[in-house]
Amino acid sequence: MTTIQKGDTVLVTGVNGFIGAHVAEELIAAGYKVRGTSRAKAKSQYLIDYFGRKFGNGKIEVYETPDMLAEGAYDEAVKGCAGIVHLASVLTFSNKADEVIPPTVKGALNVLKSASTEPKIKSFVYTSSSTAALTPVPDTKIKVTKDTWNDDAVEMAKNDPNVDGYTVYAASKTEGERAIWSAVKQTNPPFQVATVLPNANFGTRLKSEGNSTGDWVMDLYNGGEKLWNFPPQWYVNVGDDAKLHVAALIDPNCNGQRIFAFAGTYNANEILAMFRKLEPSKKFVEDRPQGQDLSEVPNQDAEDLLRKHYGHGWTGLEETLKQNIGPVLA
Repeated sequence: MTTIQKGDTVLVTGVNGFIGAHVAEELIAAGYKVRGTSRAKAKSQYLIDYFGRKFGNGKIEVYETPDMLAEGAYDEAVKGCAGIVHLASVLTFSNKADEVIPPTVKGALNVLKSASTEPKIKSFVYTSSSTAALTPVPDTKIKVTKDTWNDDAVEMAKNDPNVDGYTVYAASKTEGERAIWSAVKQTNPPFQVATVLPNANFGTRLKSEGNSTGDWVMDLYNGGEKLWNFPPQWYVNVGDDAKLHVAALIDPNCNGQRIFAFAGTYNANEILAMFRKLEPSKKFVEDRPQGQDLSEVPNQDAEDLLRKHYGHGWTGLEETLKQNIGPVLA
């Protein structure tokens, strides 16, 4: 039994993003039609062309949603859909909490509200973030459960005048996901709801830039500084993350679940070591002192979902990096 049927249409907000594009690809490969949203349709043309070549025409359509905060912004896009995956979020990494947290919360609730206007909706998946549960601290053991929230980030975002954009983003994802669960509890919608909490996504790029954390890998590969600016943490292969979104959408056992897309830990030195192994003739930057992410996370259910629906567990870091530095597909 699945919540939605092959051939049904699934709405994917933020479809032109790194994770959104992979979610769309996995949905089409699994036999569903995709309706994506983007602030500007032109940003998704590469996907329309790519999926047309790979799967044939007519598997994806894209609606423009220039303002996800507008009342009823998604009312038209949800019509006729059986499922929704909400990925669109505020990714400015501004350190001004008022510019990030309220729009993230309102955007999430807007989609949930629009979902309630379409009687065909059977399943709703919200893309949260690892940072909704914790901010990693190198060499510090942090135990995360399915009931853990990143209240420290929320407190800092609202009260620390020197807060950084990463912490504000973490606070926005914490409050966004929590708002979803609060609304679900209050309204008891007639469809299932699940959330996915991915950590840093690495893996195959469908476009040359605009790949979120996948661009951190390319930056380090080319001698840049971006990845060094973030603490060592967990990663997930973007393809595995996309598969988990599909599983969360179609599996009735995922109703009410927080699904932790954490495959394994990494730091920049480990990535550099794998780069040197993959390309021994290329010169890479030197290692730097870095700690390890020692946090414990409840990721077994997520791996079990991958095995149940796709026949494999987590993709390893070396294979993931090999995909990340490989050719752009679209």
